[in-house]
Amino acid sequence: MKNILILADGSIAKHFIAWISRKRVAENKYYVVSYKEEVIPENIGHNISLIHADPTSFSKLKHIMDDVKYSNVFVVMENFADADYSLKNISLIDEKIRVVLVNQWDDVEIGHDLENVTILYRDELMAAHLYDNLPNVPVVAQNVGLGQGEIMEIHVPFGSSYAYRHVGSILQRKWKIAAVYRNEKQIIPTNATMIRPNDTLLVLGKPIVLDGVYKTINKRMGLFPEPFGKDLYLLLDFRHDQENAMLYLKESIYLLEKLEEKSLYIRVLYPNNFALIEEIKAFESENVTLSICYEEDDIKTLIEYDIHQHDIGLVLNSIETFETDDLKEILYDLRKLVYLFGDNLLYNIKECVILMSENEKMESISSTAFDISESLDLKLSLCDFDPEGDFESKKMVIEHYETLTHIFNMDINIEQKVANPIREISAMQDILQIAPFEKELNTDNIMKLVSTKVQDFLLTTKRQPKLLVPFALSEG
Repeated sequence: MKNILILADGSIAKHFIAWISRKRVAENKYYVVSYKEEVIPENIGHNISLIHADPTSFSKLKHIMDDVKYSNVFVVMENFADADYSLKNISLIDEKIRVVLVNQWDDVEIGHDLENVTILYRDELMAAHLYDNLPNVPVVAQNVGLGQGEIMEIHVPFGSSYAYRHVGSILQRKWKIAAVYRNEKQIIPTNATMIRPNDTLLVLGKPIVLDGVYKTINKRMGLFPEPFGKDLYLLLDFRHDQENAMLYLKESIYLLEKLEEKSLYIRVLYPNNFALIEEIKAFESENVTLSICYEEDDIKTLIEYDIHQHDIGLVLNSIETFETDDLKEILYDLRKLVYLFGDNLLYNIKECVILMSENEKMESISSTAFDISESLDLKLSLCDFDPEGDFESKKMVIEHYETLTHIFNMDINIEQKVANPIREISAMQDILQIAPFEKELNTDNIMKLVSTKVQDFLLTTKRQPKLLVPFALSEG
């Protein structure tokens, strides 16, 4: 049990006593010293004892402090002279006891020279609370942890780039989503927890990182490739990409011009054609940068450095490069969007197509599908091609996509058909296929000979370009 002495006078003291009466802490016992009856609220807790005395009197205060051993003293008085005398009396009686002083006069001198005194400035506290209620201002914990903004509360607005994304699909480096508040309930998130508009996120991390997270969450959809990152990264491996390097570059610049305020970073690996490099250099500009790697060691570290250094959201490469040097695994772990070039050029694409698969994957990639379709002004289709005709189990996914059509103010074509999805997608013309970024994607899977799963065939054909979107499944 800790005994706490409160020297009380004025409106703030009255509200403070009422507050500790409501928020009862069983381990605390409070002794309130006041010589004015109007300071005491009508209802007080059983753990509060009232002492009618003048705290500016040294003899009376010494008797009170000698009678009980106190761990803390709170000086909450509205008269400056009374507070000053009381503070001096406390110092004479016990110069080491911890004192909390409420400075209601903006006088920086009072108590400033005493090491055992913590000063709370009324006007600063009020200004801070007013500031927290301004729009576009994050709410940070003032008196928790370091109190420097490493704990932040962020509201997810409608149209946020984080809305309708699973927590596990978000790369949380140097920060963490600790809790989600929805409909006045707390949710401890797992990887499979979907963030929804009007949610409030409790996030932890470095203050400078959280400032960036706050800005990203409050950015509207339509800023593709955010929130996976801001800029584009073209990876050209000259062991595989020499023949099509200029074609890939021009497609990447075409995409760059379609997006808002983005930059393109080009990384050339294993350079062995200097004439081609000079040709690529001719396309450098204010927002197109070329970097060449002449070392063959630790390519993985270099790529990771590039992606973090330039805040990359979308990596563009060929299927051959994607499957070389563990690049596929690197990008999966980094939770980045991946564009795989196809024989059909991006300039000619007229439609984005999603082939239906597991419900959680479909929901997780939905906002990105709408986002790129809007950015490139392409038609969007959700296709449920099922050999068994099991359409009922996909009903919730369709409702989810129909909800997003209102948020994005876009139409979506929903097609259901009893058919082999691999044959149907192969017959389509001028499409960009959008698919979940599976951890296990390979061209050597023998099961594809009898499989009708879309993911077993993603890397076996180069005809259509593909956008792979990170997702999260239920844990365990």
